[in-house]
Amino acid sequence: MFCFQCEQTAGGKGCTGKAGVCGKPDHTAVLQDALTGALIGLARASKGKSPGAAADSAVIDGLFTTVTNVNFDDESVRSQISRVLMEKEALGAKAEDYDMASLWESDEDIRSLKTLILLGLRGMAAYAHHAAALGYTNPEVNGFFYKALLAIGGEGTMESLLPLVMETGQVNLKCMELLDKANTETYGTPVPVTVPLAVEKGPFIVISGHDLHDLKLLLEQTKGKGINIYTHGEMLPAHGYPKLKEYPHLKGNFGTAWQSQQKEFDGIPAPVLFTTNCLMPVRDSYRDRIFTTAVVAYPGMVHIGNKKDFTPVIDKALELGGYTENHPMTGINGGTEVTTGFGHGTVLGAAEKVIGAVKSGDIKHFFLVGGCDGAKPGRNYYTEFVKSTPKDTVILTLACGKYRFNDLDIGEIGGLPRIMDMGQCNDAYSSVKVASALADAFGTDVNGLPLTLVLSWYEQKAVVILLTLLALGIKNIRLGPTLPAFVSPNVLNYLSENFSLTPIGTAREDLEKILA
Repeated sequence: MFCFQCEQTAGGKGCTGKAGVCGKPDHTAVLQDALTGALIGLARASKGKSPGAAADSAVIDGLFTTVTNVNFDDESVRSQISRVLMEKEALGAKAEDYDMASLWESDEDIRSLKTLILLGLRGMAAYAHHAAALGYTNPEVNGFFYKALLAIGGEGTMESLLPLVMETGQVNLKCMELLDKANTETYGTPVPVTVPLAVEKGPFIVISGHDLHDLKLLLEQTKGKGINIYTHGEMLPAHGYPKLKEYPHLKGNFGTAWQSQQKEFDGIPAPVLFTTNCLMPVRDSYRDRIFTTAVVAYPGMVHIGNKKDFTPVIDKALELGGYTENHPMTGINGGTEVTTGFGHGTVLGAAEKVIGAVKSGDIKHFFLVGGCDGAKPGRNYYTEFVKSTPKDTVILTLACGKYRFNDLDIGEIGGLPRIMDMGQCNDAYSSVKVASALADAFGTDVNGLPLTLVLSWYEQKAVVILLTLLALGIKNIRLGPTLPAFVSPNVLNYLSENFSLTPIGTAREDLEKILA
């Protein structure tokens, strides 16, 4: 096997041997390469264009399956491969599938650019999958998957691939806009809410991942059954949606970010439903209570199929019974509650107050501190950074990286909290909307605002969000905790020269440079 798609890849170079750092066995990684090769074969057969809705769904689900910490199950991956091959055969084409070894062994710069595109597609497929679950699709987004996959399997030059890298980011902005529309039209515009971290006594279910549709179905199926529902990880922002808040048994948030699950789920007296990543290798102390759905799968775990009948999860919750007494929990910094719901609807609703605070000098600077969390050392930088920010600055945040600091109480400015959680990683669209509106209000572009992006990354959704920010021309982004192994020195030099993309240093030194 060879895999270097996540931030924690072995030695900062790539995972080889019997398993990846994520715990994925070599045989599963090889199958996922075969799935990617089949997807490129389908794009070849369709001549880089969408042949229809069934193929679109197979492509999106196939790409999503290969995102880090999503699918560890060989049979599930084989099923996805068969689905893709069936769509290719329906075209009556004989196009060969792509051998991924030719990508990993190609010229360093070409490999780097093609990998940026491929990983961007994987991240974008996750967002397209969630939108499609709510009945929202975009033909331009779906068609781009084929165009880009065809290019990945072709010859390619620096001159032909660099524009495609930027186009991947541009198309992803449309995909995130689509998902934002799907979520808000289905569940309402998020509103600020305080979410407790304690778990009440009695039966409960923990739901992890990103898929609000699965959460809604679970809430419906558990009504009146005496079972409470707790979000985990990236599902936390669900508490801000009005139509999900209507369910009184949606109680709070369990635990912190994904990389702590093996400790936090140890002996948990409740089932955990994974709707998307990040699933880690399952330990014996809670093996009998992990359930998966959609493209998430793990050997030996009960999988909830397309009918979305969560009866096995409900039965397990009643069987285990939950905690016998109220169970207090805290965030990383000892806080007992967190806030969320500060999407673009809320922030722009207070635009006059925000703009006034900037003009009066009450707000001197905005920081977007967001992205993925992870277990690799160095991520305490983000906690230290937020703690060190001056009291006249505001921290916007999103994705699971916020668990490093979202339980901190660092005060308010003009009635607004200094930490505003804008949502999941796919809610990066909210940050773009807010930044664009502020730029318009001050007669400048985003780069002219007192705004700095300090991002953390782990997997492929973070990659495609970065590509979107670059495609928008946003500069001076600080990225960490390490730079991607798949970015070659020449490509990194291009990004540094054209976008001033900079690796993080120390929290205090970076703050001094930003505010100088």
